[in-house]
Amino acid sequence: MQFIPYASSSRGNFYQVAAAGTRLLLECGIPIREIKRYLNFDLSRIDGCLLTHAHKDHAKAAKEITALGIDLYCSAGTIKALGLSGHRVHPIKAMEQFSIGPWTILPFETEHDAPEPLGFLIANQDSKLLFVTDTYFIRYRFSGLTHIAVECNWDEQFLPPDFEFALKKRLLESHMSLHTLKSFFAANDLKNVQEIHLLHLSDGNSCSEYFKTEIQALTGIPVYVAPKKQ
Repeated sequence: MQFIPYASSSRGNFYQVAAAGTRLLLECGIPIREIKRYLNFDLSRIDGCLLTHAHKDHAKAAKEITALGIDLYCSAGTIKALGLSGHRVHPIKAMEQFSIGPWTILPFETEHDAPEPLGFLIANQDSKLLFVTDTYFIRYRFSGLTHIAVECNWDEQFLPPDFEFALKKRLLESHMSLHTLKSFFAANDLKNVQEIHLLHLSDGNSCSEYFKTEIQALTGIPVYVAPKKQ
């Protein structure tokens, strides 16, 4: 399994997971022309696109994705919020496992200010990826993971002293802090994890090198910071 982060920030999110000649898209929060360019205009062998929630930095190109003949999988709340329709749009529910080609996917609830947001446990015969972003907490515990792609948005020390109360309140109630992520790693079985990808770092309230160093020291696992959208 190969996890490929193309863009990861409040300006847009787009990722891919690939194995054995098949591909899943994760999020589509950048213009469709950029998605095509990242994929070298090769849209063949894409099994589908998983969408966590309806915010535009994750779902900007949702309608265009389906127009290209790619099946889109997301919650009923996300479908309604985006006004999606058509046979390419597939409603899914938390804790109801389903399959796409060689992939087995278990959606689960996340904690974010959007209708029915989801995270995904994505597995094939050899690997298991945890993909979760835009949540201030992960209520579940996991075992047998080989890859982790998870939000690490902010840390208290990087918040400005005059940070606006409303913005701080939303940050605390919608996005994962470094401290909370450390607690998540401490509570989970990481013995088979090969790599960790940190997603969706805040533009002003984070430090990529510090976050990478902290998580790598805690876990002993190679850590990568997903690139921000340019």
